[in-house]
Amino acid sequence: MKVLILTMILAISCNKLLKKEEEVNPLKDKLTKLQYDVTQNCSTEPPFQNEYWDNKEDGIYVDIVSGKPLFCSIHKYDSGTGWPSFYDIIDDESVKESDDYETGYKRIELKSTSSNSHLGHLFNDGPNPTGMRYCINSASLKFIKYDDLDKEGLGNYKKLFNQNED
Repeated sequence: MKVLILTMILAISCNKLLKKEEEVNPLKDKLTKLQYDVTQNCSTEPPFQNEYWDNKEDGIYVDIVSGKPLFCSIHKYDSGTGWPSFYDIIDDESVKESDDYETGYKRIELKSTSSNSHLGHLFNDGPNPTGMRYCINSASLKFIKYDDLDKEGLGNYKKLFNQNED
């Protein structure tokens, strides 16, 4: 009888802990299911069926979780993969790299240093001048249009677009 009571108490306690964990995860309220799965569970969104794969507007792509600027539209190109692809990042310190063997071969996973969110993968088949392809899930990004950079407190990033004119 004591074992049964202890088992019931343990089960109730575990259930309460699980519910508390679900309740205190503000990211589940902030993000869509796809954004959460991509950024927190390292999922991948479908190619050609995502928000930014063919976006051609000028602006900055920020981490959907932290708001940290990651990529600039001047570095974006059509890789033919169906995901947003960039040949460079704004700040080398904003993204961390790690080996990923989930598919059975080595890839380089990219995570945001500010939120530890999964972004995508890095490949060495990109265009000049870097030869790199930052293949990124749209679900991990928020796009800030060039005209909205000042309003969003990111006006200092406008200088990146002037560099492209040189």
